[in-house]
Amino acid sequence: QVHFVESGGGLVQPGGSLRLSCAASGFTFSMYAMRWYRQGPGKERELVAAMSSGGGSTNYADSVKGRFTISRDNTKNTVYLQMNSLKPEDTAVYFCNAVRGSRYYWGQGTQVTVSS
Repeated sequence: QVHFVESGGGLVQPGGSLRLSCAASGFTFSMYAMRWYRQGPGKERELVAAMSSGGGSTNYADSVKGRFTISRDNTKNTVYLQMNSLKPEDTAVYFCNAVRGSRYYWGQGTQVTVSS
C-alpha cells in the first residue's frame, strides 16, 4: 500500500527558509520521478520542482528558480524541497508526487505559510 509522510511545513517570515521532506513507501521509489506541487489559496495546483528517478535531471517553475532546490535520497525513499528566500506568494499547501509513466501517487500535503 502506497504511503507518504510529508513534514517540514509551517509558518515562516518572509526571507526565511524551510525544508520539506516526503518519505515514501509501498512502491519502488527509485524507479519513480518525484515532483513537488503546490496549491495556494484560490489557485490551481502548480508544479514547483521535479527530479528524475536517478536524480540526474531537475526542473523548476520560473517563480522558484534560484530559491528552491529539490533533492532525493533513494536509500531513504525520501524526496526533499529546500526553500530559501521565501515570499508571501509561496504560501500554499505543498504536495509530493511520484510518477512513472501513467502511474502516479500523491502525498497528503503540508501547509507552508509565509507571513510576518
